[in-house]
Amino acid sequence: MTQPLLQTTIAGSLPKPSWLAEPAKLWSPWKLEGDALTEGKRDAVRLALRDQESAGIDIVSDGEQTRRHFVTTFIENLDGVDFQKKKTMRIRNRYDAEVPIVVDAVARKKPVYVDDAKFLRAETNHKVKFTLPGPMTMVDTLYDDHYHSREKLAWEFAKILNDEARELAAAGVDVIQFDEPAFNVFFDDVRQWGVKALERAAEGLTCKTAVHICYGYGIKANIEWKKTLGSEWRQYEDTFPLIQASKIDQVSLACHNSKVPIELIGLLKGKDVMVGAIDVASDQVETADEVAATIRKALKYVAPENL
Repeated sequence: MTQPLLQTTIAGSLPKPSWLAEPAKLWSPWKLEGDALTEGKRDAVRLALRDQESAGIDIVSDGEQTRRHFVTTFIENLDGVDFQKKKTMRIRNRYDAEVPIVVDAVARKKPVYVDDAKFLRAETNHKVKFTLPGPMTMVDTLYDDHYHSREKLAWEFAKILNDEARELAAAGVDVIQFDEPAFNVFFDDVRQWGVKALERAAEGLTCKTAVHICYGYGIKANIEWKKTLGSEWRQYEDTFPLIQASKIDQVSLACHNSKVPIELIGLLKGKDVMVGAIDVASDQVETADEVAATIRKALKYVAPENL
């Protein structure tokens, strides 16, 4: 089958069916239990796949239907983190939240998402993408009472993520994407150790590797923060040169309805750029002309084979 010149995919998550969890709610509890929950999650993945396939998406994902949260669900499956004892901490320098505490050396005793990836691979003939939290964003979602160093904890998470990612690739995943919204906030850390930790997480992978750097969605704290960023959002100007020089293959970013100057993607020369042509923070459905306009703007700065 001939590969389309401009391949399409989604950022990662999709809304869950209302019979599985309450949509549009952070950390929404599951409405099912036991075997019914296991089967319900798989049914939700099937629905997410059919939606993507019928829409003509080339590289599909599970829509993160099996997770309550894009970061903490992974961490819940690790040793060394106490979810019963929590502490209030500032997240992304934007809002306070009660977070679990790192109380001992973090460790992954068994695969976290590999069975989910095998199920996804068996359910579709399309290429598949799987998402994982990035090391820096994991660090920024916990209170560290063991390592007492964001960098040391990030490196431990990077090694754990690499073990998981290698098994995901072996299960047939074509693209592994690490979600790093923290890259838009902690620029000194990104420069000093963030990109290196990300590369460690992706080390040795034979599939495509990607990083998703966004401005956050939905919750009030993110909406209010965006209002403080002015008429142009230039945070990518700090991170893109570092990503361009890294071993990561692809970069996923928000474009449509954001205030990011589109010319900044020119800083990613040689990388595949996943341009967000759909505004996931809005309920308004884009027209085909609006989507095409975003793509045409991006093509001024990215070669078609890299878009």
